[in-house]
Amino acid sequence: MGKGGMNLIKQAQKMQKRMMEIQEELAMREVEATVGGGVVTAIMNGQQELIALSISPEVVDPDDVEMLEDLVVAAVNEARRKAQELMSEEMSKLTGGLNIPGLF
Repeated sequence: MGKGGMNLIKQAQKMQKRMMEIQEELAMREVEATVGGGVVTAIMNGQQELIALSISPEVVDPDDVEMLEDLVVAAVNEARRKAQELMSEEMSKLTGGLNIPGLF
């Protein structure tokens, strides 16, 4: 393998190492989404894992469970969108803005 091929391998290894570091950093970062005027809040880490869900007691109505379900879904989806955005921003820094299929 020529010198150029070895440099390419070293660059790929360096990028892979940095990607692992970013994933670890993302696991420590949090995004929050609140819906329904603050009655439901979902918190996710940067790896899109739901880590907390807060529901205000006043929104718990046994006669209208469907509304609460809708609020929970909306909060989780918004938190997931924010986590994806955070991940994209961090990966963009690594790839210099290039969209590399399969990276994330």
